[in-house]
Amino acid sequence: MIRQLCPMIATAARRLKALPGARAGVAVTETALVLPFFLGAGLAGIELANYSLTTLRVGQLAVQVADNASRIGDISTLENRKIYEADINDLLLGAKVQAGSGMDLYENGRVIVSSLEVNADGEQYIHWQRCMGTLKMVSSYGEEGDELSNGIGPDDRKVLAQSGDAVVFVEIAYTYQPLISQALMGARRIESIASYTVRSSRDLSQVYQVEGLAHAPVSSCNKFTDTAA
Repeated sequence: MIRQLCPMIATAARRLKALPGARAGVAVTETALVLPFFLGAGLAGIELANYSLTTLRVGQLAVQVADNASRIGDISTLENRKIYEADINDLLLGAKVQAGSGMDLYENGRVIVSSLEVNADGEQYIHWQRCMGTLKMVSSYGEEGDELSNGIGPDDRKVLAQSGDAVVFVEIAYTYQPLISQALMGARRIESIASYTVRSSRDLSQVYQVEGLAHAPVSSCNKFTDTAA
């Protein structure tokens, strides 16, 4: 028995002695050690790129909505343009189309459109405000009827309406939907604002309903829905 074990022990000893100089399998071992870090960094990079792209899309969408809102209204050569609740609803629903189906804008975010005007006392105020989206948030800059003596917007970028004119101010908030996993970026909300002065002479007295037709729903800001209801 001892004679049988001796060659085995000798072989094991030789292999152990040669182990410090062995190079077989080094590349595989190094790859196995490093691959998780490279894979994690790659996935994080993809997620970061998607987040940056989504942020850009939200910013562009805010500008598009404000631009479109500055143009809506009944076209007439005899009187100032009237705007209707149906026009505003179409504007808000159009924002969802512009955002694309992949974002699910109103399921994960909210759009707020405000009309900044000058009241009879010469004060800046939000004449009307309309919203759409299920995200539970209110405007960061004021609600319908609020007087804003210094205009609307961030402190370093406030905008003012001129007497007899209006400024459309748009806010969009969107809860980022991760491409891979929320663990890579965490829960993030993307916010963007934009404003445009109304392009043509507009009837600022009120938002109208089309006569002779069923009244269009009012997308008031006390509702948190993804449709005009």
